[in-house]
Amino acid sequence: MGVFTHESQETSVIPPARLFKAFILDSDNLIQKVLPQAIKSTEIIEGNGGPGTIKKITFGEASKFKYAKHRIDSLDPENCTYSFSVIEGDALTDMESVSTEIKCVASPDGGSIMKSTTKYQPKGDFQLKEEHIQAAIEKATGLFKAVEAYLVAHPDLYK
Repeated sequence: MGVFTHESQETSVIPPARLFKAFILDSDNLIQKVLPQAIKSTEIIEGNGGPGTIKKITFGEASKFKYAKHRIDSLDPENCTYSFSVIEGDALTDMESVSTEIKCVASPDGGSIMKSTTKYQPKGDFQLKEEHIQAAIEKATGLFKAVEAYLVAHPDLYK
């Protein structure tokens, strides 16, 4: 089976730089605060937070997975772009790799559009089902909306 690519986007009332600071640059702290049932903890295993950094994410009780290790492939705060690969964890049981690229751009109304492209490389003959992709999208959307709501409720943060 070849690589399966999924593209999605979310709109937000939050401007791109502020959303990127919160959702990407401070995600290790913010997501645990906003949705502790989703992410229990995040720790840097190797690196300084830039490209090449490896993080271990321990999921909360709301997840069917225990943990994942992510490698930051690129990080450009000035252009609000970020990419990472899942390199280890129980979420990779049937996958060779999963990589995601994120770009946050300005929307015409002063908010932003967060665009993401995820590439799934299944192991062997494993068939990636649409419902698995949809479940992942729903979780990511829920996380995104929770962070957005937090930023709306706390307008002085991440300026």
